[in-house]
Amino acid sequence: MATPSNKNSKSHKRNRRGHIGLNVPNIVLDQTTGEYRVSHRVSPSGVYNGKQVIDKK
Repeated sequence: MATPSNKNSKSHKRNRRGHIGLNVPNIVLDQTTGEYRVSHRVSPSGVYNGKQVIDKK
């Protein structure tokens, strides 16, 4: 069974975990509808790249 030979300090542990974190989604203002949406996704109204791609029922 592997056991640690030396104690890792708090700074060493935090340096190792520095890449772990939350990613902020890239939210943009849609030019055609004026709604906020995540980039490279269809807007809630069904518009993508200035074209209606999904018909709302």
